[in-house]
Amino acid sequence: MQGIQNMNIMTKRTFLAAALVCTAMLGACSKGSEEASPAADAGGDAVKVGVLHSLSGTMAISEVTVKNATQLAIDEINAAGGVMGKQIAPVIEDGASDPAIFAQKASKLIENDGVVTVFGGWTSASRKAMLPVFEKTKNLLWYPVQFEGNECSANIMYSGAQPNQQALPAYDWAKEQGYKKMFLVGSDYVYPRTANLILKKHIEKDGLTLSGEEYQPLGGTEFSGVVGKIKAAKPDIIFNTLNGDSNVAFFKQMAAAGMGPKVVPVMSFSIGEQEAMAMGPSLVEGGYAAWNYFQSLDNEENKKFVAAYKAKFGGDSVITDPMVHGYLDVYAWKAAVEKAGSTDPDKVRAAAVTLDAIPTPLGMAKFMDNNSLIQTAYIGQSQADGQFKILWSSKEAIKPDPYDPVTFPGKTCKIG
Repeated sequence: MQGIQNMNIMTKRTFLAAALVCTAMLGACSKGSEEASPAADAGGDAVKVGVLHSLSGTMAISEVTVKNATQLAIDEINAAGGVMGKQIAPVIEDGASDPAIFAQKASKLIENDGVVTVFGGWTSASRKAMLPVFEKTKNLLWYPVQFEGNECSANIMYSGAQPNQQALPAYDWAKEQGYKKMFLVGSDYVYPRTANLILKKHIEKDGLTLSGEEYQPLGGTEFSGVVGKIKAAKPDIIFNTLNGDSNVAFFKQMAAAGMGPKVVPVMSFSIGEQEAMAMGPSLVEGGYAAWNYFQSLDNEENKKFVAAYKAKFGGDSVITDPMVHGYLDVYAWKAAVEKAGSTDPDKVRAAAVTLDAIPTPLGMAKFMDNNSLIQTAYIGQSQADGQFKILWSSKEAIKPDPYDPVTFPGKTCKIG
């Protein structure tokens, strides 16, 4: 295991969205059920792949830069000769922060554009909406974001964290710090509710106190009621599973109530360097985040990646965990294609889970046979410059387990 160690209101939300597009998008802003996509193994000069992220809407704050990192990997691979001697031709689509649109665009990419694989998605709602499309068409989605587990599909490569690689290490760390009263705040969709279900099961098992649990619609900006309940409950720590620009409203309203992260500790699962900079670092300074990557990681692959991203997208750019997973997914796909000698999704998946560990900004990365990535867990604290100081890391890289045994006893992931 040692060999693979160290492997999300401004008053005007329209201004925030416009600012993000201007800063984060400095670069480029298979048919049928039984056979491979038409582009697979085609004799042309290029292999088409889909890149599907929210380039508009509430999730653009996080997803635009993942699209950029994916594009960077494609450009680097093309500059080095491509995959199996062919250039990669990305077909980029906007999921518009809407699960139904993600499903529509995934179908378009596969059935109309003939892509051999797709890189993309952020929210679990978007992934759940796309899953039937990928299972019907026998295509393969590379999903780069942490999620709630409780899912295991042969048609998705889950490079983001499983609960035992992010949420549960964060919970265990909080316990070790002496936090006993915990308040859960999240966006109202599948990831926050399932992640919080897992946390509640562990809080109950350990005899700790659940001080409250509140949800707001994805993109919601009215948190006065939630802030009031937090103030009355006086928790030791808040576990934050809000996504997108709802975080801006939440942290602003907490600060206005005199409960910024230096007063009431907050552990976030979707705020990274990009979100901290977009929100304003002072708003989240002192808060905690749990990820499998921070820009401050000190290894040569990370230094090369950060330098390459800044050279392409601007010196003020910052790097987040999902960006790195989006980047490494393209390299893992390339390595799997070349091992399989084919772009057929079934053959690529089979090859991907048998690859040796590959060098990435996370460190050495390797997929297991449950289509998920072995990776180290980190706890970071947000600093005045928007970067995160790493406070803790797991002793070794953690094998992914989609089914927390406390919450889903007896369930296992088996992909034939």
